[in-house]
Amino acid sequence: MENIIKCDKITKIYNQGSLNETIALKSVSFEIKKGEYVAIMGPSGSGKSTLMHILGALDSPTGGIFLLDGKDVSKMSDDELAEIRKEKIGFVFQSFNLLPRTTVTRNVMLPLIYNEIAKKERKQIVESALNSVGIAQERWNHFSNELSGGQMQRVAIARALVNNPSLVLADEPTGNLDTKTGELVLETFNRLNKKFGHTILLITHEKDVATHADRIIYIQDGILVKDEKISKKQ
Repeated sequence: MENIIKCDKITKIYNQGSLNETIALKSVSFEIKKGEYVAIMGPSGSGKSTLMHILGALDSPTGGIFLLDGKDVSKMSDDELAEIRKEKIGFVFQSFNLLPRTTVTRNVMLPLIYNEIAKKERKQIVESALNSVGIAQERWNHFSNELSGGQMQRVAIARALVNNPSLVLADEPTGNLDTKTGELVLETFNRLNKKFGHTILLITHEKDVATHADRIIYIQDGILVKDEKISKKQ
């Protein structure tokens, strides 16, 4: 199976060469294949957030090579990184980032408008995305601030899907949710991966969340300390 991500000796140094130099990542190497569901796990200060920013094309490494869909992201300009984010990555954040006095449909449609997708195509794409995350049709014309936390996060996932990204990157997506609601959101990711084949990369500090993935990459003190497959109980 083809790689979607390849990291080869990724290093990130802040204030390089100064007395306050901080090495956030130290020669991190791994690959993720298309269709995988992978969690990156580590405590606060471990470097996982720095790695997430690099994998999300929000930052560039100081050293090493990062390939996304075969393209070398590690040396791209800011404009090129913006284009990669628009075309290749669907982001899901802890805080949902929905417009409050805007309907569910409009929130999900916004990336299509920004990307100048033809108006006649938008409705079908949005409806497909909302159906895939299990948002009932009677909720589609509600304002996002009329939804529960779990519903808002699933709308945010739908929004991440509409541009058909190569990678869905979820940063602590259950952090603002209670345990039961968080389980529903994680089951949504599982369904997107198993039923629809989306590549999911989940960033978390919680083991209970990480074990929903099929593989966990552990980061500690900027070093990849373990990369393991998760055995699922039948």
